[in-house]
Amino acid sequence: MPAIRRNANLSHATLTAPTPKHMATTLAKEIYILGLTRQGRAFRPSDWAERLAGVMSQFRPGGPQPGSHLGYSPWCIPTSMGDTKCVIIHPDLRDHEVMAWDFCMNFARDNDLQTSEGLPPALTK
Repeated sequence: MPAIRRNANLSHATLTAPTPKHMATTLAKEIYILGLTRQGRAFRPSDWAERLAGVMSQFRPGGPQPGSHLGYSPWCIPTSMGDTKCVIIHPDLRDHEVMAWDFCMNFARDNDLQTSEGLPPALTK
């Protein structure tokens, strides 16, 4: 049975051929790193999401290319949900470059930021 995977541009799902990795685990979801500490305080500086995504801009489908530093990677997208800044980390980043994935996850852990697999329930209201 084919697995459903999110497209790199995050706008729609596509079918991919099954692999042992897909058959052994459930469909991976995006990780949301929220600009809120575990105590509920807003994380500073206010442009942290853009800074993190800027560092990750070279990690993209097809690898870094001339000028790729001028745009965000589709695997690490800064956004806001209401008044909360966040960064959406796509699971393809982990498949492409595990050290970049670890950098993002360690950033969240080291700064005591809330994370959520998939859209955070508190922000869907």
